[in-house]
Amino acid sequence: MLMLLTRCRFLLITLCLSAFVFVARAEQTSESAKPNAAIKQPQHLGRGVNILGYDGIWKSKQTARFKEHYFEMIRQAGFDHVRINLHPLRDHAMESDHRLSDKWLATLDWAVNQSLAADLKVILDFHEFNTLGRAPDINKQSMLAFWRQISERYKDKPDEVVFEILNEPNKKLTADLWNQYFREALAIIRKTNPTRTVIIGPASWNNINALDTLELPEEDRLIVVTVHYYNPFAFTHQGAGWTDLKDKLGVTWDATADQKQAIIDDFAKAQAWANEHDRPMYVGEFGAYDKGDMDSRVRWTSFVTRHLEELGWSWGYWQFDGDFIVYDIDKEHWVEPIRNALSPPKQNQTSK
Repeated sequence: MLMLLTRCRFLLITLCLSAFVFVARAEQTSESAKPNAAIKQPQHLGRGVNILGYDGIWKSKQTARFKEHYFEMIRQAGFDHVRINLHPLRDHAMESDHRLSDKWLATLDWAVNQSLAADLKVILDFHEFNTLGRAPDINKQSMLAFWRQISERYKDKPDEVVFEILNEPNKKLTADLWNQYFREALAIIRKTNPTRTVIIGPASWNNINALDTLELPEEDRLIVVTVHYYNPFAFTHQGAGWTDLKDKLGVTWDATADQKQAIIDDFAKAQAWANEHDRPMYVGEFGAYDKGDMDSRVRWTSFVTRHLEELGWSWGYWQFDGDFIVYDIDKEHWVEPIRNALSPPKQNQTSK
């Protein structure tokens, strides 16, 4: 009888231990199936503007056009972020061993710190699309070296600093090749920045119709997907010297039902893709070139921005100064019709 009771106790203890192990393993499996469950989701970037891409500041502070007080001015105008366009290869800021120069990095530090001080989120956009598009095999290591250094340098910056792996992959940097390249860069970033928001867009110049070619890692839910939007191109790029439309002027955008529907349809297809893949969306560039008539540019810009906001998308206007401009540095004033189309005056102080 005593032996029977002992065996029963042993069996009961064994069953309890087995149940405990089963529950523990089940909980562990449940957690591993949701690797990002405890990680913040990518933040909403809101309204933004592209800055510093073609400014002399990268060569010398003496040739800079962009001034320090512009950061706060941008914030007060109703913008939530800046997208800083970075050209370290064009600017010869990367040495033969792929090391970024201290001088160039000091300028970038200044831009990042001033953005954050003005309560602006900041996107660090590797803007070397021409170099990578022409010779991706030759320049791949430069791109990876750039992100190795930048991710290490800014790993302790707040979440408001966002990385964009490459602007507008194109030409020889095909969709298949781009899917390989960005994964390698992302792996480098994740070693030091496991919870930072990263922006990635499709090949073919971040074309809104190329989203289906983008193969994102399903397990990484801290990715914002970007597209650029300049449709209809014959309107937005009329008179642009770098296109075959340089001699074509007088194209208007009159906000007709058909014109508006074309834009709605473009974004509806992209929204369907975003819903299917559960990804937040960002239009990192859009705008109508300066040689179009102002009334048409204002109508187009206003319609696009308000429609994006209805969809819940973030956007970054191209660009602060240079062409497509929203601020005239030479005359030191906003191009008011464009500024107001982007950020209506009554909302300037309340967008955040």
